[in-house]
Amino acid sequence: MTINLKVSQVPPREQRLGSVTGYAGDLQDLVSQARCGSLESRDRCFKQTSTCVSCALFGLTTIKDVAVVNHAPAGCSAIGIGVQVMNRQLAARRGTTNNSVIIGTGMDEADTVFGATDSLKEIILQVYERYHPRAIFIGTSCVTGIIGEDIDSVADELSQELPVPVKPVHCEGFRTHIWIGGQDVVGHTVLNTFVKPPKVKTNKINFINFFESARDEIIETFGKFGLEPVFLMVNSTVEELEHLSEAICTTSMCGTLGTYLGNALEQEYGVPYVRTLNPSGVTGYETFLREIGRVTGRSEPIEEHIAEQRELYINQIEELKKKLKGLRVVIGMGPGYALEIARVVDELGMEVVWNTSWHFDTNYDNGEVPPAAAYLADKGLNFGMSVSDQQNYELLNVINTYKPDLYLSRHTGTTVWAIKQGVPALCVADEYMIYGHKRVLEFGQAVLDTINNRSFEVNLARRTKLPYTDWWYQQKPTALLREVTV
Repeated sequence: MTINLKVSQVPPREQRLGSVTGYAGDLQDLVSQARCGSLESRDRCFKQTSTCVSCALFGLTTIKDVAVVNHAPAGCSAIGIGVQVMNRQLAARRGTTNNSVIIGTGMDEADTVFGATDSLKEIILQVYERYHPRAIFIGTSCVTGIIGEDIDSVADELSQELPVPVKPVHCEGFRTHIWIGGQDVVGHTVLNTFVKPPKVKTNKINFINFFESARDEIIETFGKFGLEPVFLMVNSTVEELEHLSEAICTTSMCGTLGTYLGNALEQEYGVPYVRTLNPSGVTGYETFLREIGRVTGRSEPIEEHIAEQRELYINQIEELKKKLKGLRVVIGMGPGYALEIARVVDELGMEVVWNTSWHFDTNYDNGEVPPAAAYLADKGLNFGMSVSDQQNYELLNVINTYKPDLYLSRHTGTTVWAIKQGVPALCVADEYMIYGHKRVLEFGQAVLDTINNRSFEVNLARRTKLPYTDWWYQQKPTALLREVTV
């Protein structure tokens, strides 16, 4: 689907990518339906709370020296305090500062009835006078979307009055069930606010990631290839964003995170987007680097690097696999990692018995099934698969049914539920936890530590009463969505 940067609203993933949040079956069936275009999302009769697409606003605050005005009731902006603390900590880790702010307009009942664009304008003017940001973003909410607040006109008017861009950010929570769509909104906003046409081509590589924890290592490694990584979006400067179109290519630590921005840069400015497996595990890392080598003409030094890493770590990884072989694993993660981590689990000799993805994209913006899904299906692997929008009650049914040796997640809020059932859990929160040969070895060792020291899980499960009946645990995981409307 062609990306349209001329509109102010990004189409939701359900519409743009055919994404679903409800499915129960197995991997082969899921990929087969995705490939033939028959995959449809199934709704639930009951649903726990999930995450909101307004994460777009918090994503924008990771850019240095901007201001976000969240036009919403106070509750919608409550998480902003924690986000600003996180941004400052991430900046301090790099020895820099991030002075971005997020301001809530605190809409009340009167604003909901009569509208509040006049007060919104006043707040934006005060924000500029107080903070002098490099750009101002006006974020929407469910309330502003429902009452039809015309923030686009406000942004156009104030862009003429202020010496910095003022842009609307449409992220009403009811527009989509898929929270990562907020990152699509971030990419759309960055492209429309900062990115300029290229003047010269450089050796820089746009490196889309979450928290750049392996920044120094990646800069050193890619420097050997004559490439200079520019990390997006945490701690990005306006100047860096202005020159994204001049990069030699774009890549991403997560296909779900990078699909919109990467494909849009290729479409609009001819910047190649490297579409391959995530650099997790040995196979993923080597496939990732080789595709970058092909795109940038750096295959020779990259092959030398891969050979060096194999010499250092492959024998140790092979020995570790003997200790991990046969361990049964349940996975619960966002889609950009759920199937990528399943691939690594298989690579290390463990068995995936069930995989829960928070959503599933039928295809990415290039029209292809996500690489990890295609890789696993083509390899002939199959395991129980569900698409469950962070619905813990479904996850606990799966864990109780399969009683795995290990539960893997990227969200600490789900690991605790596995532990309360007596199942060891490991949180793969850091996106670089399985990046490259060395970290694959460290990950395998962490798995061994987790399963060999189970006293905490055993004791906690013995003393915990969960709010689920035997009837619920007797339901088969593949039938969890049987009583639903399509």
